[in-house]
Amino acid sequence: MNAQTKAQHIIVTEVGTRDGFQSEPVFIPTERKVEVINGLIDAGVQSFETTSFVSPRAVPQMADASEVMAQVQRKPGVRLTALVPNARGAERAAAAKVDMMACFVSASETHCQANLNNHRCRTGRCA
Repeated sequence: MNAQTKAQHIIVTEVGTRDGFQSEPVFIPTERKVEVINGLIDAGVQSFETTSFVSPRAVPQMADASEVMAQVQRKPGVRLTALVPNARGAERAAAAKVDMMACFVSASETHCQANLNNHRCRTGRCA
């Protein structure tokens, strides 16, 4: 590939609206999450990892994923992605009409179990 055929743009995705909120020790109210996301959209951010459709028992900070997606403003050119760890999360994300789903694969059984608290990792799939 020469310099003339290289990609001419880079997509920067904001993950703090998922990873940051998820890492907080206390639940951040849905309205506050939506306010932050909408403010970033108004500021020109176009790509978000908006939320995560994980088990609310495992990650209570993300229990409102569907509500966040329902309340966040939709604008042309803005991509709202959600992290999904398994088929059930993907079904919930699809019902919430996310623009794109981000899935992940663990490199080891140990990582899968630690990351997903999932007893089915031994089957070779973290789902």
